[in-house]
Amino acid sequence: MTKNDAPRYTVPGLSLSDAESVIGELQGRLHALNDLHLTLKHVHWNVVGPHFIAVHEMLDPQVDRVRDMADDVAERIAALGGVAKGTPGALVAERDWEDYSVGRADAIGHLGALDLVYTGVLTSLRQAVEKVGKLDPSTEDLLIEQLRDLEKFQWFVRAHLESSGGTLSTAGADSETDAATQATGH
Repeated sequence: MTKNDAPRYTVPGLSLSDAESVIGELQGRLHALNDLHLTLKHVHWNVVGPHFIAVHEMLDPQVDRVRDMADDVAERIAALGGVAKGTPGALVAERDWEDYSVGRADAIGHLGALDLVYTGVLTSLRQAVEKVGKLDPSTEDLLIEQLRDLEKFQWFVRAHLESSGGTLSTAGADSETDAATQATGH
């Protein structure tokens, strides 16, 4: 956070120092959510194969909800006295993950890759919940609500990847391309 971005005021009952910490966590969430909704749209536009329509239509409500989540996070940053950085340049400069790596691909392949994307988003979100929970219950509540929705979306994705015995076709994959390949069996 630059000196110009440091909060000069915040919500009652929260110190400026704690607000700055919470804002930092929220900024990471904002980047993750903006990246996620763009990735979901990318998949929506580039999915092919026999499961096309099911995946294509499953993703639009996820995109809409993730965009709403990003808006809620940005508004919380502003309420805490911070500056919500929502530009593509800020996202690329400040993120610690690589761009989504699958282009035009079979629906099941994209879902395999998306499972890993959701795992990354959810893991970092759980860490943020733990950090802000010690400082600000209002922000913690916001993030927990988002955690529930994102876990549900991952469940929707995983339902396409799971065998009747409960095994994920992407088990052990450590990259999006590996997960896409494992999911399709190619």
